Amino acid sequence: MPFQAATAIPRRAVTPAAFVRGVVAAYARYGLNPAEALQRGQVAPELVNSRDGRVTAAQFEALAGHAMRELDDEALGWFSRRLPFGTYGMLCRASITAPTLEVALKRWCRHHRLLTEDVLLDLEVGEETAMVSIRELRDLGAFREFCLVTLLRYVLGFSCWAVDSKIALRAAEFPYREPGHVSVYPTIFCRTIRFDADGARIIFDKHYLSLPLTRSAADLDNMLKGALRLTVLPYRRDRLLVERVRRVLRNARGRSLGAEDVASELALSTRTMHRRLREEATSLRDLKEEAKFELAKQELMRGRTPIKRIAEIAGFRNEKSFSRAFRGWTGASPREFRDRYR
Repeated sequence: MPFQAATAIPRRAVTPAAFVRGVVAAYARYGLNPAEALQRGQVAPELVNSRDGRVTAAQFEALAGHAMRELDDEALGWFSRRLPFGTYGMLCRASITAPTLEVALKRWCRHHRLLTEDVLLDLEVGEETAMVSIRELRDLGAFREFCLVTLLRYVLGFSCWAVDSKIALRAAEFPYREPGHVSVYPTIFCRTIRFDADGARIIFDKHYLSLPLTRSAADLDNMLKGALRLTVLPYRRDRLLVERVRRVLRNARGRSLGAEDVASELALSTRTMHRRLREEATSLRDLKEEAKFELAKQELMRGRTPIKRIAEIAGFRNEKSFSRAFRGWTGASPREFRDRYR
């Protein structure tokens, strides 16, 4: 199963030994010896049962990729029947022709039911967020954590690759107790992780769903050459970052937000936010000006709020500075602009 990174794979060991044990358990289920797979991944036998052991992404890719081929099971023993090698590639092909990410994910969830009835994947779209969730219809036993984490990483990895964009998760939730290797979860998903939830799910801004798929069949063939990289880094480029900043500024409604405040709302460092905005040919200062203008324009078009109050709502120190800025934006004073819409 693929999902190669858009950025370099980290060489430090971050994948927990618990996931290595998940692969070893698949061999036990089929009565086979995992020795060759462990050798391919350069995983020392003593690390397998280590409580705090870690392997690199490259090691785990080699281990899991060999296991999937040798066992002919891309599910690595999770489900009541094998998913022959190439199954998830077929799922990618069924989804890649979709016009948008929303259609692709709906296909992914629907077609996954053809692979197994042990779990059901579902896409739910709310007012601001979208959620991909997993419903368990069979006791996954010792495979549970490894299975749920990997299935959500499949969805996230495919989605990022298909739209060529980082997808910034708002949260990831899991229906089991916090594991001892909890420190790896923010690397795999996001900062906001919840355990003991009523199901496994990832939650993200629904506007990602409208992004078009940008990959060709040739791109897919190339991507499918790689095996699963569970600890793959997110794409650097977030094609919705500008819209997410705009939303934070709109919701402030005149509250003065510094760069640190905005970056914190986006779960980014200030430096990273500024760099990514530059990559999008804009700046926080420009977006703040835009937000002020949009807010002032909306209030003026409603026609009821005093202009002095609108200046305060838009974040100006006084009516005079607001009027000067508004004339610079539109060529008209706030009163002249309001009169046009009466």
